[in-house]
Amino acid sequence: MVEVFSGRTLLNKDGDFVDPEEALRNKVVGIYFSAGWCPPCRDFTPILCDFYTDLVEETEPPAQFEIVFVSSDKSPDDMVEYYHDMHGDWLALPWTDDYKHELKQRYKITAVPKLVIVKENGDVITDKGRKQIRDQGLVCFRSWLDAAEIFQNFNG
Repeated sequence: MVEVFSGRTLLNKDGDFVDPEEALRNKVVGIYFSAGWCPPCRDFTPILCDFYTDLVEETEPPAQFEIVFVSSDKSPDDMVEYYHDMHGDWLALPWTDDYKHELKQRYKITAVPKLVIVKENGDVITDKGRKQIRDQGLVCFRSWLDAAEIFQNFNG
């Protein structure tokens, strides 16, 4: 049961609405709190892109991993520009959705960038996703997957 974004609508990079129930089912979810005005965010986002591409787009079958970008940009236009220019082919919470404030509280986000890795139900696997990706690379995904308690089809 995908509870973390239940009842919400997410966006893909084409601007299409996506049902989180379908998109996040049976996956480890990375909630990426970030903003285009933030230099450390602009520094980490390309690293996250490579990580995501290696896991999801260049692995057969694709790894059970999805990222949802939660923007701290100052306007919808800023968010769209940052999302399109720098982000991978993952999902985003619409800028206008106030649920972002609830998420920031729930996961104790005081600064960006922050990559919180969660189970489908929203329980935290780690709030140090950024550090783990920087330090361990793709290896960290295996420990997230083991902690996620989902049916696994990942051989990596």
